[in-house]
Amino acid sequence: MNVVLIGYRGSGKTTVGRMLAERYDVSFVDTDELVVHKAGESIAEIFATGGERAFRKLEEAAIKLATKAKSRIISVGGGAIESIANQKALRKFGTIVWLQADAESIWHRISNDKVSQNQRPNLTVGGINEVRSVLERRSPIYAELSQIAVATSGRPPTEVAEDVAAWLEVL
Repeated sequence: MNVVLIGYRGSGKTTVGRMLAERYDVSFVDTDELVVHKAGESIAEIFATGGERAFRKLEEAAIKLATKAKSRIISVGGGAIESIANQKALRKFGTIVWLQADAESIWHRISNDKVSQNQRPNLTVGGINEVRSVLERRSPIYAELSQIAVATSGRPPTEVAEDVAAWLEVL
């Protein structure tokens, strides 16, 4: 089982990914965690010292590494799908699942997640309007790249994981 979870930051990729990995007894890899481990600093620190370009370079390397092994669930950062190299690696790896959330749910989740606020870069222009704008830009890519889309807004992660599992079992 080779599954990639994509979606905007705060859509539930890491939480649902861990649940699915446990359910199917496969490994779980969060590429953001790989980046942090490799860099020895948080994503916010990477952005502060090297900018988005430095982060995206580390992210591509993490995705390349994560997709080398089989039988795993991979969660990728929300913007990873904007790289053609990442798109190719993810398509080659396995089934891609888009965890969809509306802008309001995403904004609520990321603004209330204190751990994420300390570890991730701040939104650039800020607020719900930035989330809407970036989500509008990325949604066509998420849609084109994924074989499965599961809504996460207003739903507990256990329910989302069950829906993803149901889809994976019919593919």
